[in-house]
Amino acid sequence: MRSRRIVLSMAALVAAPVAVLGVTAAPSAAAITLTVASDGTATYRTVQAAVNAVPSGNSSRATITIKAGTYRESVVIPADKPWITLEGLGSTAAATVIVNNKPASTAGTTGSATVYVQSKEFYAKNLTFSNDYDEAANGSSQALALALYGDRARLGNVRVIADQDTLLIYNKARAYIWSSYIEGTVDFIYGNGAAVFYACTIHEKRSTGGYITAANTEASSPYGFLIYKSTITGVPADLTYLGRPWGASAQVTYRESNLSSTIRVAQPWTDMSGNSWKNARFYEYKNTGAGATTNSNRRQLTDAEAANYTPQKYLAGSDGWNPAG
Repeated sequence: MRSRRIVLSMAALVAAPVAVLGVTAAPSAAAITLTVASDGTATYRTVQAAVNAVPSGNSSRATITIKAGTYRESVVIPADKPWITLEGLGSTAAATVIVNNKPASTAGTTGSATVYVQSKEFYAKNLTFSNDYDEAANGSSQALALALYGDRARLGNVRVIADQDTLLIYNKARAYIWSSYIEGTVDFIYGNGAAVFYACTIHEKRSTGGYITAANTEASSPYGFLIYKSTITGVPADLTYLGRPWGASAQVTYRESNLSSTIRVAQPWTDMSGNSWKNARFYEYKNTGAGATTNSNRRQLTDAEAANYTPQKYLAGSDGWNPAG
């Protein structure tokens, strides 16, 4: 099993109700809007240029609107620039794409991320984060589309697409992701953060199957990843694992989700890097679909236990954050 090393490199529901969007009140200072268009019809031609223009230590929401198109660049949102929103202006999330193709083999793990968010209160909507590095053609390597290191991130109606290790949620960050699409091959939702995926489509695209999650939840934390009322898809039948434990105390729950026939029915969890899936905190609750069943390898929550595995519980932390409403 390969080991992981996190490298700290610097390199449509827009109109939905507040309770669904999980809008967190911004500070009272005046908000600002910056515009991006690669064709020169806006103030900035690149997303990074607009991020650079946000004042350090900003205490108000800075919304960066991005004209439909493809932006081949790497974007770093530093820790001293919180409250940043990236909003695609296309008719769909697929119309506005931020993409690069750097692998971790040359750039380091976070250096490979097309978008690397270090700041808190990040919000993205109606756009695509992509890393189009082709591991089949170029060799196996992590190649992240999005790395979330800042706490209290929200993503609505986005697409996060790559091969290996698509989406990293780290630094014990919390993230609420809803009505979105996540695609990858191996461990493509991973990290030590706490995240809720609500009403999402999660797709295993490799014809030989793979591993959806690789959680590294700390033993002191009761919550890792909650896949809630979501849909798991993939081409192969009975080949895809729900996950494996990057850390010994990994925590993942699939709750009230539709698991297609891509999921291994008899044994949907497996070991990783010397960590046994049997010692991890892997749970299911009231899932449906051809890939859902109950057996001795699939720990099911009772109704009483399930009351403690809700979006609100996963994200509350010590500050009572409740983006799910």
